Amino acid sequence: MTLLAYLTLFLAAFGAATILPGSSEVVFTALLLEHPEALTPLLIVASIGNTLGGVVNWLLGRFLVEFQERPWFPVNPRWLDRASQLFQRFGYPLLLLSWLPVIGDPLTVAAGVLRARFLPFLVLVLIGKAARYGMIGFAVSAIA
Repeated sequence: MTLLAYLTLFLAAFGAATILPGSSEVVFTALLLEHPEALTPLLIVASIGNTLGGVVNWLLGRFLVEFQERPWFPVNPRWLDRASQLFQRFGYPLLLLSWLPVIGDPLTVAAGVLRARFLPFLVLVLIGKAARYGMIGFAVSAIA
């Protein structure tokens, strides 16, 4: 597998975890179907890229929350309020769900807004996102 393939996956995973539209699962699955022997490095690259995208969201929440009413802010204020309420109610373990569509990105922004400690944030988001790619990899490997 080429470095370009890994870079493409990294960028797709990173972008999918930020405000950019996209689906890293499609890229991950396509590469895995083409190179089933590369499951572990693909899992690592996708997980790291997606986690770093979540870190960007945490930074946006931490340092740019005063701009949340602006149209360019990456999370709808209603979703941010809801995610903040959930985070306050359930705490850090909720970050294991940061991979979920629709609510995952606002959760990571809300963690920044609520000044969640970075290291626990990073570990829990990485675990959640790696588990998602692991499940996809398992499913693809089982049917391929």
